[in-house]
Amino acid sequence: MKKNPVIPYALIAGLGILLVIVVSVVGLNQQEAIQDEENGEQEEQQQQDGESEGGGETAANGEEIYQSNCASCHGSDLSGGVGPDLTSVGSDYSKEELKEIIAEGFPPNMPGGIVKGEEADAVAQWLSEQK
Repeated sequence: MKKNPVIPYALIAGLGILLVIVVSVVGLNQQEAIQDEENGEQEEQQQQDGESEGGGETAANGEEIYQSNCASCHGSDLSGGVGPDLTSVGSDYSKEELKEIIAEGFPPNMPGGIVKGEEADAVAQWLSEQK
């Protein structure tokens, strides 16, 4: 009796297709769970941000925002680089003036609008404390 050589390949192909379907279904369920978890974390973060609108939190966020948006030009320690030294900028400008500079830019090299809205306010607050 001669065995058909196609049967093992057909069985392997069938099992492979079944395995792909099972993994896809499991993956979709996990994707939904991950999205639900991320949405929950985002809502929790928004609640925390809304609850703690104090000076300490603004200063911490101002520094973090500065480090991620401004430090490449002004230095991570405010010592300058491409942009000017900001170590004592709070002595020269008020919070409102700093916020305007952040929003409008400062000729000749600093473009405006790199940081906007509440983030600009937080950075201006933090920089105004640098004296």
